[in-house]
Amino acid sequence: MTLVCVPLLVHDIDAALADAAAARAAGADLVEFRIDELFAGHDPLTEAQVLRLPVESPLPCVVTCRASAEGGGYDGPEADRVALYERLGNAFGPGEAPPRFLDLELASWERSANLRQKVRLAIDHPEQQRDLKTSLILSMHDFQGRPADLHRRVARLAAEADAAVVKVAYRARSLRDAIEILDLPAMLRRPMIALGIGEFGLMTRVLAPKFGGFLTFASLRPAAATAPGQPTIADLLGLYRFREIGPGTALYGVIGWPVGHSRSPVLHNRGFAHAAIDAVYLPLPIAAGDDPEAAYLSFKATVLELIAHKGLGFRGASVTLPHKESLVRLALEQGWALDGVSAALGAANTLKIQRTPSGEVASVAVFNTDAPALRDELSALCGTLRGRTVVVVGAGGTARAAVWAAQDLGAPVVIVNRTESHARALAASIGGDIRVASAPPWDQPIGAIINATPVGMAGGPAPGSLPVELADNIAAPPPAILDTVYNPAITPLVSLARSRGWPASGGMGMFVRQARAQFRHWTGSEAPTGLFESLLESPDAAP
Repeated sequence: MTLVCVPLLVHDIDAALADAAAARAAGADLVEFRIDELFAGHDPLTEAQVLRLPVESPLPCVVTCRASAEGGGYDGPEADRVALYERLGNAFGPGEAPPRFLDLELASWERSANLRQKVRLAIDHPEQQRDLKTSLILSMHDFQGRPADLHRRVARLAAEADAAVVKVAYRARSLRDAIEILDLPAMLRRPMIALGIGEFGLMTRVLAPKFGGFLTFASLRPAAATAPGQPTIADLLGLYRFREIGPGTALYGVIGWPVGHSRSPVLHNRGFAHAAIDAVYLPLPIAAGDDPEAAYLSFKATVLELIAHKGLGFRGASVTLPHKESLVRLALEQGWALDGVSAALGAANTLKIQRTPSGEVASVAVFNTDAPALRDELSALCGTLRGRTVVVVGAGGTARAAVWAAQDLGAPVVIVNRTESHARALAASIGGDIRVASAPPWDQPIGAIINATPVGMAGGPAPGSLPVELADNIAAPPPAILDTVYNPAITPLVSLARSRGWPASGGMGMFVRQARAQFRHWTGSEAPTGLFESLLESPDAAP
């Protein structure tokens, strides 16, 4: 069983012990007391306080005094740190539990013969009971990125017979880095902690049981993380159902940039739980810069690697901005099945991989559930739109879905976009009754305005701004406003429209409709009735 460890930065002994009790209540298996910001060097009073931690901890513990060279807070004399570690291993009387583990950096271990001697005395103390023995975690960290000599360092870790557990943690710069990290425990064939630092590394933390990781770290609170990318223990055990993950667990996720705002993990993980499906759904960020071709190549390489890796059990993904068009391009290149809406629009949001019992890829299919969901939501908001102009703001993948939805309802379309050439290219690629304008035609009746840009999205561009200005003097009746942004639920555009008495809706309804269609594509069954809607009203609801 992969253990769950809550790391605690210790500044006050009593507060740390109280947090350890809270970690036990939250479901942790052990805690790590990070004392490197408390211990500054030899000080009998501080040392006495530190020795209280393993004795009074309600859980087995790791004690770590992390050197500043590897991201910690200790930059005092090395001899003082060595002496403290020695005491932590052998200063306890009958019935007093020493630390379950001491964590030391490989670089420090290799550099200091004195440290090796003293720590060996600590972990081999003859008076310790066998079940209360202190063991060594030998670790390496790199907060900048993948070390160029990664495999040489791993080999050096593996060669150290004194280490009961070895740990490798470095900043993952991509999902491909994360996949390499996940494969390390199987290569080493000994107890190992292998974790990616940063948002690309979340996969390594949640999927550790699937790949035989010895433990993973989860913070007690969002602000208490000791490394970027650490999930909270509530999310790890609740949202991601960590205790249920095993070798056969299927992987799904949301691919985009950024994806931290997405509520898709809440919906689909709870959907899998309610339907008793052995699967987990994760944020899967794939970065995209200003160069569209470079963004596509990164998307292509990452998605193909996710699919090719048998151990991941990757079965599907929601694909969001800015990769929806890239998904169709990749499908056409690879000869994957493509539904009619995706083919017509050149944009898709759903990837499905079917596998044989042995894990081989049987088929890959791509769907667009955005456009039908948008059409149905628009129809529910406006009623009939046949012959009434619909203004679409934007010219990306979501705008394509909006144009298709309006045309499917029989409405002529006006595309408004800050870069007119992009709007004209979109209009030309779709065809039909479409015009391009720099602003909505307020002197004419408008049936609906659809925001198909990320403007207004939490964490998106220009927070608090409007994707389009709403004129004061308009032809009656006022248009309906449909904002495809769903986080926040009430965007600035929706708020302004409602303050004027205009019918307006955010993207929640559309989001639920498309998510239910994705769930049906992946599982062959409907999401539990009302579940997704209730979760969006109360996203912290229990599984």
